[in-house]
Amino acid sequence: MVKLLADSLPNAVESVRDAWLNYGDPRSIIKFDEVSAHVSTNRVFRLTMSDSSHLIAKVSSYGSYFLFAEDHDRLARCSSQLRGGRWSGFLAEVLSKNGRPYTWYDGSCWAVFYTDVHRGDGLPRILTDDDVVTLAREIAEFHLACAAISPTLPPTSNSVKGDAVHLYDLLREPQAAQNFGLESSDISILQRFTHDLLMHLEKVHYDEWLRIPILVDWNLGNFSVEPTIGGSNNSFRLATRWDYDWFRVESRLLDFYFLSRVSSSTGDKTQFSYSAHTFTEQRFIKFLTAYHEVYPLSKTEIEFLPYAFRFFILNYVIREGARFFRPDLCAQFRRDAAREYLLKSERLDLSELFKIVS
Repeated sequence: MVKLLADSLPNAVESVRDAWLNYGDPRSIIKFDEVSAHVSTNRVFRLTMSDSSHLIAKVSSYGSYFLFAEDHDRLARCSSQLRGGRWSGFLAEVLSKNGRPYTWYDGSCWAVFYTDVHRGDGLPRILTDDDVVTLAREIAEFHLACAAISPTLPPTSNSVKGDAVHLYDLLREPQAAQNFGLESSDISILQRFTHDLLMHLEKVHYDEWLRIPILVDWNLGNFSVEPTIGGSNNSFRLATRWDYDWFRVESRLLDFYFLSRVSSSTGDKTQFSYSAHTFTEQRFIKFLTAYHEVYPLSKTEIEFLPYAFRFFILNYVIREGARFFRPDLCAQFRRDAAREYLLKSERLDLSELFKIVS
């Protein structure tokens, strides 16, 4: 496990203490256990409280506090709207104050508190074929529930198109190569892919697509499952979900890249890399077939999968990478994105996926 700089820990702990004091709860924090993934710049702690209960605290400086606060407002609304049904309790709740989700901000960093959801069983690192099918159906059911509540959510400030336009402007600046720590040839490649993404958004009238709450990062460390009552030994259902770093309200297609990774023959690896080849594996074909039976997809949506992948790379690795990933990982991912990941995504053969919706 790679550790963050030692002198950053006291600052994060102090921020959590200040945030909790401002929250105004009579309980005090007795113990901090860090549960950060040590991949991003975020710091996450499991707190033991004076009444022996537990909470989760996140301290961040990634992105914008104002978008962070907006996201947690939408997350709180999602939890509220899903309450009472199949997905009640699935999402870790955001603590509220005066009827609104509570976030703390000191001008340079921000914090939020979540309920410490019960973490059920984890899926194996490499799923069986039956696991892939079950996961696909569960995700489809969750997407259907999110689609049902999406009309109740206010618009969000960020969007795929807006983020892509912002990146395209940044890549066209004279100092872009220096700003992103890349070669000028890399910047040219990134410009082309960003421009092509924007052109495709126009072509498919993306602004008119249904947008639902999505969680994007479905790696195995972010959710748990539980056996279904009366089901077979390998039957399960999604139990709890935490970690909302990349929450947004967008097309469901943005969730599928990480789901293809989880379904892949190599499984959910601790070695971080971002390649789109998992879209064409037989396991993902099996996943998408089972998903399509529950929540049908269109040919236009299948065609969008490589663009959803490219948006992830362009936005979270290139545009936001320096603020989210550790510096060493950011530099590596940016180089790999410009010289490998995006170029290989142009060579994807989606013919087997098209057969699913034909």
